[in-house]
This record gives sequence, C-alpha cells and structure tokens, in this order.
Amino acid sequence: MNEDTLYRKSIEDKESFWKEQAQSIQWFEFPTRILSKDNNNYTQWFSDGKLNMCYLCIDKHIEDGFGEQIAIIYDSPVTNYKQKFTFNEAKEEISKLAGGLASLGLKKGDTAVIYMPMIPQTLFAMLACARIGVIHNVVFGGFAPHELVVRIDDCKPKALITATAGIEITKIIPYLPLVEKAIELAQDKVDNIIVYNRKLIDNQQEMFDGLIDYEELIQKSKPVDCVPVKSTHPLYLLYTSGTTGKPKGITRDTGGYATALQFSMKYIYGIDPGETYWAASDFGWAVGHSFSVYGPLINRNTTIIFEGKPVMTPDAGTFWRIISEYKVAAMFTAPTAIRAIKKEDPNGELVKKYDLSNFKKQFLAGERCDVATLDWFTKHIGVPAIDHWWQTESGWPMLGLMTYDNNYQIKRASAGKPIPGYDIKIFDENGLELDPHHEGFLVIKLPLPPGALLGIWNDYHRFENSYLSQYNGYYFSGDGAIQDEDGYIFITGRVDDVINVAGHRLSTSEMEEIVSSHPDVAECAVVGIDDHLKGQIPFATVVLKNGSTISEENLERDIVKMVREKIGAVACLKNVMVVKRLPKTRSGKILRKLIRTLLDEKDFQVPSTIDDEKIITEIQEKIKVYRS
Repeated sequence: MNEDTLYRKSIEDKESFWKEQAQSIQWFEFPTRILSKDNNNYTQWFSDGKLNMCYLCIDKHIEDGFGEQIAIIYDSPVTNYKQKFTFNEAKEEISKLAGGLASLGLKKGDTAVIYMPMIPQTLFAMLACARIGVIHNVVFGGFAPHELVVRIDDCKPKALITATAGIEITKIIPYLPLVEKAIELAQDKVDNIIVYNRKLIDNQQEMFDGLIDYEELIQKSKPVDCVPVKSTHPLYLLYTSGTTGKPKGITRDTGGYATALQFSMKYIYGIDPGETYWAASDFGWAVGHSFSVYGPLINRNTTIIFEGKPVMTPDAGTFWRIISEYKVAAMFTAPTAIRAIKKEDPNGELVKKYDLSNFKKQFLAGERCDVATLDWFTKHIGVPAIDHWWQTESGWPMLGLMTYDNNYQIKRASAGKPIPGYDIKIFDENGLELDPHHEGFLVIKLPLPPGALLGIWNDYHRFENSYLSQYNGYYFSGDGAIQDEDGYIFITGRVDDVINVAGHRLSTSEMEEIVSSHPDVAECAVVGIDDHLKGQIPFATVVLKNGSTISEENLERDIVKMVREKIGAVACLKNVMVVKRLPKTRSGKILRKLIRTLLDEKDFQVPSTIDDEKIITEIQEKIKVYRS
C-alpha cells in the first residue's frame, strides 16, 4: 500500500484502517468496538480491548525468543559509564520494581510521579508503573520545586520515585533537597518516596526521614506479572505549559497509543525490529516517552539512553561517536542540537573520525529547522535530515514523511505532509479553509486518530476550552501554518503565548507572573524571540513602578534568578529590558506580538487597535540602547 493510499484510507475508512493497524500489536482481548465516544462525547479507540504496555515492550519479545537481544544501551559521557541490558535483564528489574510498588500498596489506577535524570532506572520506573496499571507522570529533572509541587497537587501521587542527583555537564545537581522542598510545599502528603542512590558524592546529609531505597526495595520484592488494562486506561500524564500559566495534565491512553507507536516505527521512521534507534530526548518530554521508551521497545528496537550534551561531553563529535559505536540506524533530535554541533564544528572535522555506514535517517522535531542547518547536515553527514511536527498532545507525528519504502521527497523548511489519521486543514479566523500559500491556523478534523490525548487530567472543561472550542468539530493546534500546492505544510509558529525553547514548551504567562512579582515591577510582558541556537528564548519587557531606584542591571539579575528558582534553568530567561510603557490596544490588551516583532527587528504593520503609535518608536530606541 503506497503513501497516498494509506492516507486516503485512514481518512475515508477510519475504523477499518485502525482495526487493521491494531492487529499489529498483541492484545489480551482484541477490541470489538474500534471507535466510540466517552461520556463527554469525545473519541475513544478500542474501548473494550485489553492489553499491557510493559508486556508489549518487554515480555512479548522474550516469549518470541529475543530475550538475549540488547534492549537498552546506557551511555553517560558525564560519568564515563556505559551499560547494556538485554530484554531478560530489563524484565527482571522492572518486574521486581513493579512488585515493590505493589507491596507499598500501589494498584491499577493510582498515580506515581517520577523525578529522575537520564538513567536506566527512569525507564525501569516508567515500565514498572505500566506493568501494574499505575499511571506515571515523569517530571523533567531540571525543573525547580515549584514545578514539581504543581504536578503533585494535581495528580496526587501515591509514590514519588527519584534519584539522588542529576548531572549537567560537570556540575552535580542534588535532587533530594529539591524533592524535600516540594514535599513541604505540596498540599497533600506523598506516602512513598523511593530514591535511587547514584553514589556520585557522599550525600548522606541530604537524606531525610521516610525515604525508601530503590535497590533495597528491588532486592526484597518478588517479580509480578503484567496486569491487563483497558485500552482507554491512562498510561501516563505529561504536563505541558498552558496559556494560563498552570500546566495541563495531558492524559494518554494505552491501546490507541501502542497502536500509533507501532505504526510510527514502521511507516514514519522506517525502522526494522532488531535495529538500533536513538531519540536524544529527556524522558521528561513527549519525545522521551514515545520514542526513547515505548515506540522503540514495542518495535523490538534497541534504544539508547544518553546522559550528556551534544557539544560538551567531551566534544561536538559525541553524537557521531554514539551513532558509530552502537550502529544507530535512525536518530531523532531537536534542531537545537544540530545547530550547537554546527557552531562548534562548522567544517565537520569531527564527523570524519567516525564510521556512520549504518546510519540511514536523521529525524528532527521540537522547533522548525532552518535551511542553513539542513544544508550543513546534508553536506557533512550525508544522510537525509527529515523535519517533522507533532505535539505533546498528539503523542506521535502529525506531519512528516512516510519513509518505510524510501519513496519520499524532502522539501526543506517544511514539516512534511499530514500523517495518516490526521485530517489537517488550514483555516482563517472565521473557520474557512484557505487556499495554498496562505497563512492560517492549523486545525485537525475530529476524531483524532489513536494515540492522541484522552483529555486533560480531571478537567474536561479546560480540555474542551483549550482545544475543541475554537472551531466546531476540529482540534485547534495553536500553531500557524501554510500549505503548498503539493500538500507540504510549513509551520509558522505558535499563535498563543507558549514558546518553544530548544524543543521545550514553556509558558510565558507563568514567567510573567514571576517577573511581575518583583517589588519594583509595575507590569511586564514576556515574549519568545528568535534565537539561532534554541529556536526561541524568552525576553522580558518591564515597566518599573514610580519611584523605583533599582538599576536595570540589578533588576535583570534579580528576575533571571527568580525565574530560574521557580521554573528552572530550562526557562532560559536572561534578558530583561525596562521600557516606559508597553504597547496596548485601546481596550488595554498588551500587544505581545508587536513587542516580539520589534525585538526580532522584523517588518511590521502598525496595529489598528494600538492606543498610541509613539510607543513603537520609544521601544525601538530602547532596543538599540539595550543591545549596544
């Protein structure tokens, strides 16, 4: 079946198409209801089917005779340590950890928060939860206590699984003080706090009462079997930045997700079982869930856990060293990583040191990849660099290329074509479909295909308001886009105030709340400006309170520190510019898009709703002074 036939069938005969795809994974009870509705009249896939995600990722392959295949490779240049796990070895630890969780009283339907770095035990914790039907929420290890508190208070976990420390290049970041602070601030008590001691330093003074040692728990626990769950049973929650500043708990099902991931690995990534696949993502992001853990393991690929940075551990050849050493067939990373490597090794000298003969395809996503970076990659690496686009909400690609038969054509700067299952349109503000080459809003006709979000955890109203209310019968992506006459789509950027920093979606509203809490700040606007390395970075413009005597230098230092403490270093806010006043509409709404355009020094039209055009000149003059 060629690409066009696949796509057409997925749109015109959804139930038949996805029933066929569901047959590619193993169910305990194959579904008889393929497409149905929940109590809110929202889509459910395979609702009466039963399966288990950990079984698909681990046990099935052992039963099929592949128990001694390497399932997981851990490569940590920051600790100079490497480790491999077969499917048999992985099952032993995962099943015992699952038994340990069960012995602590965790059962199907409970939640657990996982706050850990890029180590094998994080993957084991995710799969141990899935094994017994516990819903996991992985929190990026770089987040500050406040972010951990928000998630604890929302999902009310029965357990928090953490580690003693993470590593940023050469700096050890203790996790336990952050966890202890979060536990103090959280509304509800977390009954079980399990800690994996990495033994990087003597951290005995960081331990606090009630901690459960990860390794001791495994040693004394008996392995448990996989618990069958319904297809619609939530596998995990993953919190993504919301426009109100409060993160949204994206809820993912099990059966639809497993079906979509199996489809992705075969058709989109074109990777065969037994090959090595590497998604260089943190476990705390959607890519880490879908394509560092579940997708590759479902497809019986060897997956790589990488703890380090692309240019610092030890040099900008690290990615090519890993691809060569482990015979990686396909890789997935953010364009930020390639741009950083290009900056450090512009002539590709480090690439020449490694044998990349097994390397077939490079996939990029997280933010749009610029043409210059694509050209550098093609010149020095010599394999296709394929940009594609999706969201935490979708869980797998929405735009991309079907590479399974190598009959695909890349258009530079495009995120590809709609993936089977996604009936994508480009609408204007009134909900009318636009002709090619006109920029509009990217929307998707309902129902969304399997694997897309079940909703927002315990908040259907917010889910409906955020995604389903803008255009009746359509999912609103929040992104602007242009489609050409060949069906290729070009993403133009976010249309709300969530910005994309090196593939990490962060809320400018949340940052504004922090900036405005400074005692000298009267009002502020935080926008995402273009950055050649990270795609976007936040930039704060502030108006000081009358009578304030603080220097701009001290104000900037204060605010950068505040944002780092509340959100974490990942927020990357380093620029704070004081202005006399912010541009607003006559109704008082801050014109953030105008501020962003002025900071990016792009052409603009004066908004017809602005209350005073003179503010534009004021800000332009201030930008010159600030950057001088």
